[in-house]
Amino acid sequence: MRRWVGALRAAATVASGPCLESGGFRTRFDFGSRDAASWFPGHMAKGLRQMRASLRRADCLVEVHDARIPLSGRNPVLQEVLGIRPHLLVLNKMDLADPRQQSRVLEQLRQQGCSYVVFTDCQRDSNVKKIVPLVAKLVNSSPRYHRAESTEYSIMVIGVPNVGKSSLINSLRRLHLKKGKATAVGGEPGVTKAVLTRIQVCETPLVYLVDTPGVLPPKLADVETGMKLALCGAIRDHLVGEDIMADYLLYVLNQQQQFGYMELYGLPEASDNIRHVLKYVAVALGKTQKVKVLTGTGNVNMTMLDYSAAAYEFLRAFRAGRLGRLTLD
Repeated sequence: MRRWVGALRAAATVASGPCLESGGFRTRFDFGSRDAASWFPGHMAKGLRQMRASLRRADCLVEVHDARIPLSGRNPVLQEVLGIRPHLLVLNKMDLADPRQQSRVLEQLRQQGCSYVVFTDCQRDSNVKKIVPLVAKLVNSSPRYHRAESTEYSIMVIGVPNVGKSSLINSLRRLHLKKGKATAVGGEPGVTKAVLTRIQVCETPLVYLVDTPGVLPPKLADVETGMKLALCGAIRDHLVGEDIMADYLLYVLNQQQQFGYMELYGLPEASDNIRHVLKYVAVALGKTQKVKVLTGTGNVNMTMLDYSAAAYEFLRAFRAGRLGRLTLD
């Protein structure tokens, strides 16, 4: 983990380097030359073992992933398992992703073998009603993997952390059973730490889902994949560093000409300098801190801008969609 965090933090020293185009924006984000490391807590390893043990009772796998990173970070360990069960890919948080990219994303996923993809927004139940009929269709057209006389559907929900697996289950219960939450949700990775008991989400047909802990790949493909996962909340911010994440976010926003941050924070023009942008963020939101300064006449308390707090708020704005709808892949 430390090697990977070091690689990400190396970006801080090179972010203002010479990788600029004529318009003044960076054409690439330099992560340095270090290898990506892993973030694989013990509860993930335990959850993966439980998931494999529970597979024999699953008729279908519903893989939930973040629509803002539809191609990055999908766990290859989970994908190895997908080949032995019907598989539906749910790209959640579609309200935060760029809708203009959906056609391109669907085509690339089809080339990777994902034939069944649904975009959803579980906060508003958008498109969630498509899932149960599609699961029934997939299972009915495939061999049943448990008792032949059973008429119920057993679905395992899998994916990386904090993509909305638990929210999907709760959304399905609202739609089909008119019931409330059956499983806890949270804005940080690691809320679900164990494979839970089966949860009914539909009466006709009778459908049970099993929520599972988010599991990251034991080794990430590259540092940029890790950064995208971190921006979307799949990796805890403090493991990467809000300052580096904010700089990478600014780089992506400028690359995609998403300049909503100018109006939101009162910048006169777009900028590729993260410290300059964070100064406006701190001023706009009143993020300051008291600093004790030693002078010739004694200690003096001074009020200064809090750039760390500003970076955190910049990331929060992205995750809430206030910087525009953005697809990172």
